[in-house]
Amino acid sequence: MEPLVKRINYLKKTEIGNIISHRMKHFKELSRKNDDEWFSELCFCLLTANSTAKLGISIQYDIGFDGFYNMTHDELSKYLKGRGHRFWNKRAEFIHCARKNRDVKNELSGIHTVEDKREWLVKNVKGIGYKEASHFLRNTGHDDVAILDRHILSIMHKFGMISERPKSLTRKRYLELEQKLKPLAKETNLSLAELDLYLWYMKTGEILK
Repeated sequence: MEPLVKRINYLKKTEIGNIISHRMKHFKELSRKNDDEWFSELCFCLLTANSTAKLGISIQYDIGFDGFYNMTHDELSKYLKGRGHRFWNKRAEFIHCARKNRDVKNELSGIHTVEDKREWLVKNVKGIGYKEASHFLRNTGHDDVAILDRHILSIMHKFGMISERPKSLTRKRYLELEQKLKPLAKETNLSLAELDLYLWYMKTGEILK
C-alpha cells in the first residue's frame, strides 16, 4: 500500500488536489440544496450505472429536474435512446419509479448514519445498489462511503489491496471491500469520498463527479 500512499500524497500537492478540494466543496454545497436538486442527482446516479459519468452529466445538464420528473416514460425512454444510453428503457423505468422519492432529501433527513441512509436507498429506490447509493450520498455531501466501481476495484487490484477484481458485489462483499479502503484513507488523511476522487483520477485521468 505504501506506493499508493506516496502517489496520492504527491497528487494532493498538485493542481489535482486543488480540483478535488473544489469538487468536495461543490458536494457540500449540494447538500444544502432543495429536494428537487437532490432528486435530479438521484436520477444522475441511476443513469451512470453500466454507463458513463460523462453521459449522465450531459443528460442531467440537458433536461434537469424538469425532464426527470415530468417527461412521460415513453418520452424519457426515446430521449435516452437518442442520446445513446445502453439501457435506455430500463433507466427510464427506474427514473419513472424514483418519482415517488422526489422528496428524497427530506426522507433521508430523519436517518442519522450514512450507512443507514445507504441501506434505505438500496431498499427503497429501484435500480439503486450499494455503488449507486454511495455515489449519490457522496455527491450530496456525505464523506464516509466508498464508490466501488470498476475503476476503483482495478486500482485496488493493481496495488495488491485485493487478490482479484470481483465480477459482482453482494452486500457483504461490498462492505468488506469498503473496509479495505479505510486504512488507506487514514494513511492519506482523506475521507473515503475524497479518496475515491484521487483513485478515480489515477485510473481515468479525469475528475468528474
